Amino acid sequence: MNVTAHRRNVGRGGGGKAIRVGKAKARNGVTNGTNGSNGANGGPTVPQNGGSGAPAAKEKPPDKVQESYESDSSDQVSSSDEEERWKDSKLSNDVPSEYWHIQKLVKYMKAGNQTATIVALCCLKDHDLTTQMNQRAIQDCGGLEVLVNLLESNDMKCRLGALSVLSEISSNLDIRRAIVDLGGIPLLVQILSEPGRDLKIMAAETIANVAKVRLARKLVRKCNGIPRLVDLLDVNMNCLRSQRDQLSEEEREMLDMARAGARALWSLSESRHNKELMCKSGIVPLMGRLLKSVHIDVVVPTMGTIQQCASQANYQLAITTEGMIFDIVSHLTSDNLDLKRQCSSAIFKCASDKTASDMVRESGGLEPLVGIARDKTVRDNKQLLAAATGAIWKCAASEANVKKLDQLKAVQVLVQLLNDENEEVLTNVVGAISECVKYQNNREILRQCGGIPLLVNLLNMTHAPLLENIARTLKECASDPESMTLMEELDAIRLIWSLLKNSNPKVQAYAAWALCPCIENAKDSGELVRSFVGALELVVGLLKSRDNFVLSAVCAAIATIARDRENLSVLSDHKVIRMLADLVYTTDDLLREHLAAAIASCAPYSTNTQELGRLKTVTPIVGYMVSNNPRVHRTTAMALQKLSEDPQNCITMHQSGVVPFLLETVGSKDRELQEASAGCLQNIRKLALRAEELELCGE
Repeated sequence: MNVTAHRRNVGRGGGGKAIRVGKAKARNGVTNGTNGSNGANGGPTVPQNGGSGAPAAKEKPPDKVQESYESDSSDQVSSSDEEERWKDSKLSNDVPSEYWHIQKLVKYMKAGNQTATIVALCCLKDHDLTTQMNQRAIQDCGGLEVLVNLLESNDMKCRLGALSVLSEISSNLDIRRAIVDLGGIPLLVQILSEPGRDLKIMAAETIANVAKVRLARKLVRKCNGIPRLVDLLDVNMNCLRSQRDQLSEEEREMLDMARAGARALWSLSESRHNKELMCKSGIVPLMGRLLKSVHIDVVVPTMGTIQQCASQANYQLAITTEGMIFDIVSHLTSDNLDLKRQCSSAIFKCASDKTASDMVRESGGLEPLVGIARDKTVRDNKQLLAAATGAIWKCAASEANVKKLDQLKAVQVLVQLLNDENEEVLTNVVGAISECVKYQNNREILRQCGGIPLLVNLLNMTHAPLLENIARTLKECASDPESMTLMEELDAIRLIWSLLKNSNPKVQAYAAWALCPCIENAKDSGELVRSFVGALELVVGLLKSRDNFVLSAVCAAIATIARDRENLSVLSDHKVIRMLADLVYTTDDLLREHLAAAIASCAPYSTNTQELGRLKTVTPIVGYMVSNNPRVHRTTAMALQKLSEDPQNCITMHQSGVVPFLLETVGSKDRELQEASAGCLQNIRKLALRAEELELCGE
């Protein structure tokens, strides 16, 4: 029987597309002639034509690259390290004998018959193929082309042997790329449809490695490989719930197929398009079943896929509705740290939904999460620590969860982590604290544990998400008088104000929000603000921002700052009225609310009221009353009351139809809205009475 009955030309890829073999060989050091070192070491000569073995590939000039080989960051880092080590080894003359032995085996595979090829593959497997030197030996003499060619052989043993070798050596980044170059992906996907379970297992294992390259992930999807891999996950519960030694040979193979398929899908889930196709292929219920397995080697890749997909809304809903949260929580107590990390990361991504976060609490998930944060033995495992604290952060958005966290003394544990050096860990820790300190008891605990000085010190960091969370936390702390006093002593307000210079819009916004309670509750806040050189000019300058969230926060800060008359004078000198007037046509309710509040605070000074009328701001502000947001009604009524101090503005308001709105809001249960509406109506009525008196006098 001819081993190469269906062996293809090495220079052609799957689907009939020409493969850039020349480029692959140039990159991987593949040669078709005699290895330059073999003669000196007594090695055999590489045949130019492999006889009954794989024909030698003909060199082609590299075509223009159509797809990039972008891979994840870990691949890129490992790639550079590998290349440096390989360069060093090339310079060394001390090449181990195993290198030449492997090259001889590859040459026998090229030139030999069926039996010789199988024997060579078996001998090749006896070597440690995970070492870079042995992988390089296979590449240097064109072994990858032979192995990929053998995937088309009609001999089962040859194909299985080739797959077993490829599944091991494909852990190397350059080999992954070469397999893609040689058209290996369509062949691997095709094997997934064949009846042999051992072939499917090896093909899926190889795809799991190769799919860490971006182009490979796309090719697997284009070749319809994802539905076939999803089918591998369909294993009966008896296999999943029984120990391996209790299973039959057939059941063990089914279990191995599920494990290999889960690993491949984990790698493929790096792509957003792949995630969508996986969902359409019915992966969610199958993952739910695999999570119940007692086999850790099945659960880990399954959990890895879940946490990758959990960033998408459709998966978040499916994870909740399928009841996976309970199983995810159950694995948080596993001894496998990687599994713990995957579970914590999945909760981190899902717990933004209130239903999911409540399910985490009800399943007993908060205890192990806090336990991970408390465990000093995992402090060096930054990924696990970041995932666990991130999960606590998202769960703390629920009041019921905060009460449970209080019982577990979570704030005290989180404060201890504020000394960590990892930015991701710090961001999640501070985020969790920001949710907890919305309640007075936790503000006191934070202060008593020495958390405020640590937070203020972190304001000198540059990581934008961390700065956002610090600003949110200090905003809540500023409402506590004792904490506010401590913050003043630590010069926290100046540091928060300096965040307004940050280039990140979210940092600017949260800093401005934090300044509001700080200025409101600080002792002699007016003098404090004026003591910061250029502070008011900086605030007014942010009114030029194009981000509505930033504008809303800055308007809120201006509304607070302008309560001091001297500060209002400085703001007016910086043309704050004109800049506020430029924003009145907004349709964003949050901006409307705080813009109206800023106008209400700035209008009483000097001729600002008349200036606002001249800039035609009255009619647009009256339009805010049609909003469905009661907070917008309150600040709008306050602004209209101040503007109505000018007679011309009263006329404009009346002509704009404000009276029916004010008559409705004057009966509101909100006292501030009620008083402001009544005050505005009073001013309009006074003007009307004076007009009637003048008319009567004229008659």
